Amino acid sequence: MIDVEKLKDHVYDVVGALYEVHKELGAGLNESCYQEGLLMEFDELQIAYKKELTFFPKFHGKQMKTHFRVDFLCKEDIVVECKSVEELNNNHRAQLYNYMRLLNVSCGLLVNFAPKNIIIERYFYDMNNKDILDVYGRLIHKFRR
Repeated sequence: MIDVEKLKDHVYDVVGALYEVHKELGAGLNESCYQEGLLMEFDELQIAYKKELTFFPKFHGKQMKTHFRVDFLCKEDIVVECKSVEELNNNHRAQLYNYMRLLNVSCGLLVNFAPKNIIIERYFYDMNNKDILDVYGRLIHKFRR
């Protein structure tokens, strides 16, 4: 079982950066504006990141030609998926869960910058059990084995 409390501490500074960008830029801008603000904030806070990381999933151990692009991969193990939409939905969550699984990373942040109050959903991936957990350690999604 993963240590959710330890992972919550691990994402603390990244979450702080998300709040800072929203506080300064406000609600209702397009996604690319928030992403650019995040680049600047991550640099200022010296948070390691890769923007628009492209990766290729594997099928039967072989790399596929199909590729995906993650908005940010921070600290090598935190996927940050940015949205600026009226409301987050299960398709947005499924996208994040699959990125976490395919990249085999333990933390995922789904962010909606559009509302007046920023929405940040935090999820954790238990690689051993193939489970997605919430910040309370509750099972949210189980991938088939």
